[in-house]
Amino acid sequence: MTKPIDFRIEQLKKLKTMIQNQEQEIYEALELDLGKSQFETYTTEIGIVLTNIDEAIKQLPKWAKPEKVKTPTFMQPSKNYMLYEPYGTALIIGPFNYPFQLLIEPLIGAIAAGNCAILKPSEHTPETSKLVKSFCEKYSLKNTSASLRGKLRRMQL
Repeated sequence: MTKPIDFRIEQLKKLKTMIQNQEQEIYEALELDLGKSQFETYTTEIGIVLTNIDEAIKQLPKWAKPEKVKTPTFMQPSKNYMLYEPYGTALIIGPFNYPFQLLIEPLIGAIAAGNCAILKPSEHTPETSKLVKSFCEKYSLKNTSASLRGKLRRMQL
């Protein structure tokens, strides 16, 4: 069940812990895939993700809170609220240029919204793809996310 706010916050904290614990592996994977330095990897991939996880954890109770809306005259004297519910499963397809950040950023939003996610890393970044798959398995994100690997057939014009 992905609806309870406490569960969502716990999953976001697991994601943050995973990134912090495996930071060196992320550096190595992006070095092998794209030749990125540690400084560039932290500033363009890891640092942004960690900041946004903290922001999602902080704001999640506010985002999930029922919002009171105006009651139409014909429905008086009732009270109306807008309740935010998870949609279901999100497919997140990662690009090759920022393979970690642009795969994990939408995952943060999906988890915060209470949705499950299927992650499809770019086939052009094999080391990052392996890393993301191992993260999902190792850190028990199995209940909220799954990672797919493999080559897509290319269409040429």
